[in-house]
Amino acid sequence: MVVQTSVPELYEDESHSVIEIRTDSLQTLRELGPPDLVHLVKQPVGKSSAKQVGLYHHVTGIDASSSASLAAYINTLVYQPNDRQNKITSGLYCCYNAFSRVDMRVQVQIPGTVESYCMDERGNKLEATEEHWLETYLCSVLRAYSYADNGSGDTVKKIIGVRRFNPVTSTEQEHKFLDAAEKLFFSGWQLGSDPEIQVPNLVSNHLTSGLLHYITTTGRFTSGINLFEKLRARDPEIASLLARVYLAADEEVKAVQLLHEAVEELPMDYSILDCQAEFCNRKGRSDLALEIAKRGVVAAPSEFGTWARLAEVYVAQEQWDLALLTLNSCPMFTYQDKDAPRLPEPSRVSLPLDPQTMCDEIDDAGATPPDVDMVHPTLRRLAAGNYKGTFHKAYILLTEITKKIGWDQLLKIRSQVFVMEEEYRNEKQQAPGSRNASTTALRGTDTPQPNGHGEIDNQDDSGPAPSSSGTGATTNGSDIVSPASDEPQAATTGYLDPSVSKPTTSITVRSGAETPQPVPPTTTQDDAYTQFRHKRLCERWLDNLFMVLYEDLRIYTIWRTEAAQYRQQQLAYKKTAEEWEILGELAQRLHRGDEAIEAWRGCLEVRFSPKAMRGLMGDLRNRPGDRRGEIGCLIRLIAWQWRWYSEFSPDLLLTMRRLIEEEGAVKIRSIVQATSLPQHILDLTHQYAALCATFRSSGTEG
Repeated sequence: MVVQTSVPELYEDESHSVIEIRTDSLQTLRELGPPDLVHLVKQPVGKSSAKQVGLYHHVTGIDASSSASLAAYINTLVYQPNDRQNKITSGLYCCYNAFSRVDMRVQVQIPGTVESYCMDERGNKLEATEEHWLETYLCSVLRAYSYADNGSGDTVKKIIGVRRFNPVTSTEQEHKFLDAAEKLFFSGWQLGSDPEIQVPNLVSNHLTSGLLHYITTTGRFTSGINLFEKLRARDPEIASLLARVYLAADEEVKAVQLLHEAVEELPMDYSILDCQAEFCNRKGRSDLALEIAKRGVVAAPSEFGTWARLAEVYVAQEQWDLALLTLNSCPMFTYQDKDAPRLPEPSRVSLPLDPQTMCDEIDDAGATPPDVDMVHPTLRRLAAGNYKGTFHKAYILLTEITKKIGWDQLLKIRSQVFVMEEEYRNEKQQAPGSRNASTTALRGTDTPQPNGHGEIDNQDDSGPAPSSSGTGATTNGSDIVSPASDEPQAATTGYLDPSVSKPTTSITVRSGAETPQPVPPTTTQDDAYTQFRHKRLCERWLDNLFMVLYEDLRIYTIWRTEAAQYRQQQLAYKKTAEEWEILGELAQRLHRGDEAIEAWRGCLEVRFSPKAMRGLMGDLRNRPGDRRGEIGCLIRLIAWQWRWYSEFSPDLLLTMRRLIEEEGAVKIRSIVQATSLPQHILDLTHQYAALCATFRSSGTEG
C-alpha cells in the first residue's frame, strides 16, 4: 500500500492576500523561484452563505507539465479526511517558471471550470504556451531536488507547511525529465548557479547541478551518459559533465580518456581542468594535480572554485604556507540563499499527523526544539555554523590544515606569510620604500602563466599569483567581506587551555580597497624589512576566519576539559539537546569524529533529533560493520521526514541505494523488517527500497 502524507493548512490573514503578495514578489526572484503555492478557499458544508476562509500550503515535486496535472493535484485535496466540516470551493496552483520569469497559474472552481494563465513580473496576465509548460515542468523537477532536505531536518524547519514529493518515480518519468533537460540545456545558464559560482555558464548552473544530483542519487549513470554524449556532440565543453558522470559510475578509464581528449581540444577550459585536478588529487597524485590546478586558476582567476582547488592540492602536498596564500587569494562572494516565500505570519496553522506516520520514538514535540532558550550563550555565539557558500568552503579548508598541523603551527605559518600588526607598525616608522605589501608577496615557480599553447610557463615565482584585484577578487567592484552576522564573538566565560593561544592581530585589507603604503624611509634598510616586504596583507574575511576558528577551538577545549573532569569524578555530564547538537556540529567542523558521535548520542538520549540522527548515520556509514545501526538511523529519519510532509529526500534515497548495492535488496529488506518499530513505519522505508528496484539499482536483481 502506498502511504501519502497529510496536508498542512496555513490560514491566511484576512488583511493580506497571499496570492497578491506572491505576485508582488515575482520581480525580486533571482533563481529557481520558491516552492509551488497552493491556495484553497473553504466554507462550511451545507452553508452556501457562510463566510469563506482562505488557506494555503507549499508543494515541490508535482508534475507541472500541463494545467491538467496541476488541476488534478487540487482535486486530490477535495476529499481530505481530516476536515469533514468544510468543503473546498476553489483552488489556485502557482508554479514559477524561472526561464521566462513568469508564474504559471491554474485556477480550479469546484465544481466548475479550469483556467490556466501566467503572470509576469509586472502583474500582467499572459497566455500560457506549450513552451511555457515545458520550462515550468523542468523548473519544478529542479526545485524538488534543490528544496529537498538532506535528512537533518534543517530544510524542513526552514519553511513551514511544505509537502515534498519525488518528481521522478519511474523510468518513463525519467525519460520525460531528461528529454526536457536536453531541449532546454543551452538555456540553463539563465537559472543562476550555486553560490560558489560567480558567473553561471553552460556547465555550471542550476540545471547541470540538478542533473548531476539526480544521476548520482538514483544511480542512473547510463541515462546520464547518453544525455551528455548527445549534448557533447553539439558543444565540446560538455565533456567535463560527462567525465564527472563516468567517474561517479566507476568508469575511470573512460573518464581519463575523455578528459585527455577534451584538454587537447579545449586546453584552457577551467571546468575540464578542475575535473582533472580533482581526480588526480583524490588518487593521491597531487604532483600531477598541481600544474593542472594552476592552469585552472589562470583560465578562471575570478572563480572561487579554481583557487580553492589549488589550495586543496597545496594542503595535500603539505605546503601549508602556499595553501594559506592561495586561500587568501580566493575571490569571495556574498551568499545568495534560495528563493523562499515572503509571506506574512499565517493567522492559524494546522499541521495534521497522518496515522501512518505516528511513532512515539521519533516525536520531537514539533519542528522547533523546546530547549532553545537553555543554550549557553557561548555556544549560541559560535559563528562558524552560520557560514555558507564560499565562506563555508574556505573555513573547511582552514580546519583541514589545522587538523593536520595543529593550531600552534598554523599560527606560526600565518605569521610567516602575513604581515603582523607589530611588524607593520615598525615598518611605518622606518620603511625604506613604498612597496605594496599585498602585491609583492612570495612570487615564484608556483605562479602559472599561459604561454599561448595551453602550457604553463614556470617563471621565477614561488607562490600563487595574487588575484586580479591585487588582494582578492571583487564582485562588481564592491568590497567583499564576511557578513556582519559572521563576525567572531569573544566568549566571556569558561576555562581556556593554554595550548589554544589567541592569534595575534594581523594587518587586514578589504578586497579591492586601497592598500596601506609604508611610510618613506627614515633609516637604513635592515634584514627585518627584507622579510616584511615578501609578506602579504591578510584579507579581512580570512582574518575573521582565524578568529572564528580560534573560538571554535576554545569552546571545544572547554567542553573536552569539563567532560574529562566529570568522568574523573564519576559524575554525569549533562547538556540540553540543543547544546549537544551544537557540540556535535562543532566537533564535526573540527574533524573530531569520535567526539561528534559522543555529542550526537548525548542529544538522542535527551530527545529525538533528526540532525543528531543524521550525524550518527553518517559516522556509521564511514565505519563499515554496523549495517543494522545505520539502517536503524535511516528508518527513523525517513519516518521523521514523512511526519513533516516530506515523502522525498535525495540523501536518504542515496543512502538506501548504496546499502542495497553493498548488501543486496533481500538482506536490507530483512534487516528493516526485523527492526522493532511499528509496521506502518517500516512500510515507509520499504517505499524507498521499492524505488531503487524501480530504477533497477545494483543489488536489486533477483
